[in-house]
Amino acid sequence: MALTGGEIKLTRGHDGRVAYLTLDHGKYNIITWQTRQVMAERFAEIDADDKIQVVVIQGEGEQFSSGGDIAGFMEVDPIDFTDLGHNVTAPSRSPKVVVTAVDGYCFGVGFELALSSDIRLATSRSQFALPEMNLGMIPGSGGTQRLARLIGLSRAKYHVLTASRINAGDAKDWGLVADVLDDRAALDAAVEKLVAKLLGFSPLAARTAKEVLDRGVDGPLYTGIELERKAYAMLRSSHDFAEGVAAFNDKRAPKFQGR
Repeated sequence: MALTGGEIKLTRGHDGRVAYLTLDHGKYNIITWQTRQVMAERFAEIDADDKIQVVVIQGEGEQFSSGGDIAGFMEVDPIDFTDLGHNVTAPSRSPKVVVTAVDGYCFGVGFELALSSDIRLATSRSQFALPEMNLGMIPGSGGTQRLARLIGLSRAKYHVLTASRINAGDAKDWGLVADVLDDRAALDAAVEKLVAKLLGFSPLAARTAKEVLDRGVDGPLYTGIELERKAYAMLRSSHDFAEGVAAFNDKRAPKFQGR
């Protein structure tokens, strides 16, 4: 099978509150069938760890990922594709805040992985694309749907149907990435600054905000507002909200506990 190989290294930082996932498979960090399953396994471990608040996904070396193992996919039985995308899009279902740091190529399933995260940062040399049309195929791990919701239907149709690349400047202008940094060193520094900020918030509030945003955006406005209102009411009774108010009144930094 050509679909084996590749690793997703899991390391921890900030006293175990941050999980770093690093794609590591050759020069272009090709994502194999096996790599997809490893991603699901990594997130199962992360999601079960209450101490982890933030996840950072990055690529080893000069490229984030050029996409999937194209030749190897021909060895997979078509029926196995019915669950395609559920494993590699684990970031979208995680209760943790997931940040993806993109440097270089971010194509195909690599792009779909990034799209399933919450916040994306990139370097100025980064390029994004869903090139499946070149193979007589379409994106199969959420690419069409997430891209359309992020940059609009018209732009998404153009880039999917023509397999055209999106440069970093346009990605920022269209809201695809939150910021563009000059190089990898600046990207890494920006990621750490963002992580430090995220760690200062209540894990419970962050988890709730992510869920309300994800669930509400796909429904009618009134439904989303009702979801937000009820989530707000739930948080009103939390320890973290009481601590946040007390810290504000005492003019000190809050000590959130995630409950």
